[in-house]
Amino acid sequence: MQHKVIDAQEVAIRFTGDSGDGMQLTGTLFADASALFGNEISTFPDFPAEIRAPHGLVAGVSGFQVHIGSKEIKTPGDFCDVLVAMNPAALKANAKWTKPTATIIMDSDAFDEEGITKAGYKTMNPVEEMKMQDRNIIFAPISSLTKESLKDSGLDVKSAIRCKNMFALGICFYMFNRPLHFTEEYFENKFENKPALIEVNKKVLRDGFHYAGNIHAIPNTYQIQPAKMPKGTYRNINGNQATAWGLIAAAEKAGRPLFCGSYPITPATSILEELALRKDLGVKTLQCEDEIAGICTSIGAAYAGNFAVTTTSGPGLSLKSEALGLAMITELPLVVVNVQRSGPSTGIPTKTEQTDLYQALYGRNGECPIAIIAAHSPSHCFESAFYAGKFAMEHMMPVILLTEGFLGNGSEPWRISNMSDYPSITPPVVTQSDGPFHPFKRDEKRLARQWAFPGTSGLEHRVGGLEKDNNGSVSSDPLVHERMVGERAAKVAKLADFIPMQEVLGAQSGDILIVGWGGTYGHLYTALKDLEEEGHTNIGLAHFDYIFPLPKNTAEIFGRFKKIIVCELNSGQFADYLRTKFPQYHYLQRNKVQGQPFIVTEIVSAVKAIL
Repeated sequence: MQHKVIDAQEVAIRFTGDSGDGMQLTGTLFADASALFGNEISTFPDFPAEIRAPHGLVAGVSGFQVHIGSKEIKTPGDFCDVLVAMNPAALKANAKWTKPTATIIMDSDAFDEEGITKAGYKTMNPVEEMKMQDRNIIFAPISSLTKESLKDSGLDVKSAIRCKNMFALGICFYMFNRPLHFTEEYFENKFENKPALIEVNKKVLRDGFHYAGNIHAIPNTYQIQPAKMPKGTYRNINGNQATAWGLIAAAEKAGRPLFCGSYPITPATSILEELALRKDLGVKTLQCEDEIAGICTSIGAAYAGNFAVTTTSGPGLSLKSEALGLAMITELPLVVVNVQRSGPSTGIPTKTEQTDLYQALYGRNGECPIAIIAAHSPSHCFESAFYAGKFAMEHMMPVILLTEGFLGNGSEPWRISNMSDYPSITPPVVTQSDGPFHPFKRDEKRLARQWAFPGTSGLEHRVGGLEKDNNGSVSSDPLVHERMVGERAAKVAKLADFIPMQEVLGAQSGDILIVGWGGTYGHLYTALKDLEEEGHTNIGLAHFDYIFPLPKNTAEIFGRFKKIIVCELNSGQFADYLRTKFPQYHYLQRNKVQGQPFIVTEIVSAVKAIL
């Protein structure tokens, strides 16, 4: 059979297996190699919810999908061109995500009677039972070949088998003409102090590559050319890492030290971990005993003159609600990052949703409005974190930054920023006063109070949860309370003067406006492009990064379209919020609450249904 190298604009590969099979690492290495090669990429890590996921069962399957292309890539792909299934359970859980033309690579050593039974199949022929005969099926004895590859390495059998994911990666590298040297450099850095493991992993990777080249089951390979992206230095980055770096950049621009007090929680923990690595940049981190301590230490740090941050996910935001009210009434700069996950309560902690919007908007006692920003892609987490910090410090108020597990764990190429392209941050720090210091006296432009650090002579003052007048004196006067409530609300509303106007992609007026927010951006944008290619040129997309307050031109945009459809990963929280703000418009909805992101075809179908 003659070998062919086929040029493809895009492909999606899904790596799946038990949580101990290293599928997250395998997918990450494939994504990194593709990003360094110059492809556009988007990734979707899909973790099991259990800490010790059961081996061999569908509930314990871990997956990682990566979508690479020579063109613009905004989603991890609806369905995959290649599925790597390291055991029967992985096939059962992920077969539905394969295209009819897909190649499925399976470790035949795992497809024994025990494995097939454990995965819940009714017959001993999983391929036939799953009706996958039309796919290109490759049964490869990956485990056996890995053991054979490493028989002279000195590793015991159990340790050798753990390298089978690298053998599978080598097969995929061959199929898609990926260079090996990027991954080999990873081994050299990872195992710098264990040189024997460098050679072990290199050998398995190469043997998988050569095995794929020597079997006739893979007659064709594919070449995905580098994408044409704006000039610059790029790296692959995930949303949590980008969030951490954006916060550091804001601290640097403001000239204030960064403090993060947090409690570990899935899927936000890696922000705290990333910040903890940056002591060289003056970052201070404190892993606290609980969520309440996390935010309270951050409020104390803000009072002392730090740019203060606390990170969490939905259940943790619930616990922080009282202290968040304290940050609001004391008018101290604080960024609360909420990496949303499936709820309520513990919910499905490794799955993504947008179900915390109500909590961010309303989840506090009293009149307690707090500004809300939402990131829309992994790399955009940098920018959204930067501006959350800018607005928190310049306007002297807490800001909630909403991201999602899909963004925090997902990755894409990011052009490394030149900080000269970002605006300055000028907190209203005061170092002296001509007369008695009034801590809640406001400037006219932002309605922000001054930031006086404790220990500064002449600027002694008190802040706390009790209502105070502008002089900082505790007051229970009903008129003072009403005035201060109004001033704090006006300050948050005033932020609308400083955020950008809302943009519309696609048609600027017409039949349908697609509306979204947060991490649905890539899917909505791709759906819009697909609809335009089909000839539907009267559709626009308004994707909101600024939730509260909303951009000042929101109502004007809505008025230019006949129908509005709001698409979000909840039961309709943003749609309901828009109804309270702009009741003159009718809002249709496309909602999904499955702990999974949208797929593009769901959006396309929803829009076509109302055309």
